[in-house]
Amino acid sequence: MQPTTRSRIFCLTKELNFKRSLSSQELIERDNKYGGRHFKPLPVVLTRGEGVHVWDVEGKRYLDFLAGFSTVNQGHCHPRLIKVMKEQAAKIAHTSRAFYSEPHGELGEYLTKLFKWDKFLPMNTGVEAGDTAVKVARRWGYRVKKIPKEQATVVFAKNNFWGRSIAALSASTDPNCYTDFGPYVPRFDKVTYNDLNALEQKFQQDPTVCAFMMEPIQGEAGVIVPNNGYLKGVRDLCTKYNVLWIADEVQTGLCRTGKRLAVDHENQRPDILVLGKALSGGMYPVSGILADEQKLAPTEALLPEVRLGTESPWKQLRFWRRKISRTTHENLDKFYGQN
Repeated sequence: MQPTTRSRIFCLTKELNFKRSLSSQELIERDNKYGGRHFKPLPVVLTRGEGVHVWDVEGKRYLDFLAGFSTVNQGHCHPRLIKVMKEQAAKIAHTSRAFYSEPHGELGEYLTKLFKWDKFLPMNTGVEAGDTAVKVARRWGYRVKKIPKEQATVVFAKNNFWGRSIAALSASTDPNCYTDFGPYVPRFDKVTYNDLNALEQKFQQDPTVCAFMMEPIQGEAGVIVPNNGYLKGVRDLCTKYNVLWIADEVQTGLCRTGKRLAVDHENQRPDILVLGKALSGGMYPVSGILADEQKLAPTEALLPEVRLGTESPWKQLRFWRRKISRTTHENLDKFYGQN
């Protein structure tokens, strides 16, 4: 390592050590100055968590009822989860889906046997899982329900919240989410939550509906619990009109409501279950959908691997091997020295 590089790292380390001693107010001011804003946090700067408690930088202890919006249902820094994270990170941290890996199939097997669906398709964030559910439903609508091309409609419960992607805000009825972000995703419709008559009317009027996506208990809307029988009614209507029921359990799933899933309160089974947040154990973003083979089969190998501009992994590998073979160590040193 060159002396200049060592000096740079040393200075950076000193600077970081200094910044750790900043007060809450100073840290908040720095965050506001340099951080992009998409949220309005509480004026508390957390530095440590254990179980149900968190501590701020001044050492004040709090009882954490928010639990990362359900991400840390199991508590902060669970020792077993920390242990397996360290073990896996020391073994291999990332492979991409161009390859098979040991944990991928193990996770799918565990979740499908636990929840009794055929397949698990993993993603990273909750909003990605929601997007994936919509993609699966649309393709099923075209290939199985035979909806005319480019006409598949997805219906959402009003006052929903499932993220801040273009698709999620297109589904929103909250002006704070969608104002000045248009144009929006077409063929997204909305219906009043907890109103089975309105839902059936929508299904009757529009034969192009491929899916109904809703939260069994609405979270961001204010923790809205539907009437007894609503979930059963949704199941019955979706079956009657050949519509896929997508249950968004990113916040309510994994024991947040006293049951493993919120749909379990009425013993109902959606066609597509969306999970996230607590699925990760609070370690890093993990989400995904659970569905049966007949719903996922029309998607083939569509979902996470098909990216705009992405070629075959083998073609990429050959390209980079040729490129690296033509690059000298001197050029590599020059490249890293400039970056």
